Amino acid sequence: MATYHIRVFWIAMLLVALTSTPAGAGPPTDQFRDGVDRVFKILRDPELKGDAQAGRRIAAVAQVADEMFDFAETAKRSLGRHWEARTPAEREEFVRLFTALVQRSYISRVDQYGSEKMIFRGDTIDGDQAIVRTALVLREGGQMPLDYRMHNVSDRWKVYDLSVDGISLVANYRAQFNKVIRSASYETLIERLKSHNAEFAAAPAVRKLSQ
Repeated sequence: MATYHIRVFWIAMLLVALTSTPAGAGPPTDQFRDGVDRVFKILRDPELKGDAQAGRRIAAVAQVADEMFDFAETAKRSLGRHWEARTPAEREEFVRLFTALVQRSYISRVDQYGSEKMIFRGDTIDGDQAIVRTALVLREGGQMPLDYRMHNVSDRWKVYDLSVDGISLVANYRAQFNKVIRSASYETLIERLKSHNAEFAAAPAVRKLSQ
């Protein structure tokens, strides 16, 4: 995946809302914004500050992230056509590894990019699917459109994809994973995911799996 879009994605997941929710916004916007607010409440909690409380802070943010994002659905869509060939055990393993990678990236970038701002512009709902429209307010001026794709899971709206300037995060991951599988094997992809997860604490920057 292009480094630029990875960076924008993580910024976009860690934003403080700049404006109030539009009058026409529905439950998808309300629930997503509520999750963002809860993340920053955790980060501002004096009892969770400092290295000594890192474990508690990370666990609290991860719990909110699980409520905001459907990591299993993102993992399935990111694996694309290769998902059908996987056994139930392989699917479970892939979702676990993918989720761990995404969550560690999410949490590690909270402090780094938490000063960015976002505007909520409402949502479009079609049955159990929805798009929450936002814009990233750039430090150098201007705005960048960001669309969060959500679906309704047990009466709760969860994000499964994000488009940055019309480019899908899932599509980027899918192309990257497909390249690894076609040039090597599915087993190679799994080993790379394991390696990335093992190395993340020492080197948290997201690397291209196809390297």
